[in-house]
Amino acid sequence: MRKSVPILFTVMAASFLMIATSFSTPDVFKVGDFSSAEPGAALPGEWKPLFFRDINRHTDYSLVKEDGSVVVKAVAENSASGLFREISIDPRDYPLIQWTWKVSDVIEKSDVRSKQGDDYPARVYVTFADESSGFFGRLKNKAVEMIYGRTPPSAAVNYIWARTEPVGTIVPNAYTDRAMMFVVESGDEKLGQWIREERNVLKDFERAFNGPPPKITGVAIMTDTDNTGESATAYYGDIVFKKAAGEE
Repeated sequence: MRKSVPILFTVMAASFLMIATSFSTPDVFKVGDFSSAEPGAALPGEWKPLFFRDINRHTDYSLVKEDGSVVVKAVAENSASGLFREISIDPRDYPLIQWTWKVSDVIEKSDVRSKQGDDYPARVYVTFADESSGFFGRLKNKAVEMIYGRTPPSAAVNYIWARTEPVGTIVPNAYTDRAMMFVVESGDEKLGQWIREERNVLKDFERAFNGPPPKITGVAIMTDTDNTGESATAYYGDIVFKKAAGEE
């Protein structure tokens, strides 16, 4: 009878391991699986248009085949709108965001420090919950609410392609300091090239807001030229969140 005890513990341990494994989270959380779509098809249903109050000209987004892969093409002509997907994930579980993009134009009048220059050929931004008042949080700055046309999140990290600002620049958005702008590409040297980006959202939030982040509530892509009146074309590849190396 005693000899059966180690066997019983072994079986129980194996069972617990199987249960734990079945509930483990995948290494990659796909947010924008654009490459699995068909060119010319409707945009994925979980991605919704993001419009702004008093802006009637909207950026055109479509699925196209570019350089052998299906991606989102964005064309802005004195226009602004985005594509937004609501999600709910913990940045401690998935601290890394990866995406690819390609830009055809640099906006000549773009300026990260002014409202008149708040246009970018490409941006990816991550929004965070306001844990004090619900999923998206209530906007405290009414001026920003007028721009968004909806109640925006309590905080956002924007990854942008700037005109002249050095890569690594971090500044508040010209409209609100609850959105921090991270320059990850700048200038025209890489125009027409596919660039793969990876950022640690967890660390970027801590750097921008001097504290730990709440849950991630959404991801958006946007190409906008409404402030400068210029034109821009950009392409967005797949977007994923990943665990940090060594995590299980």
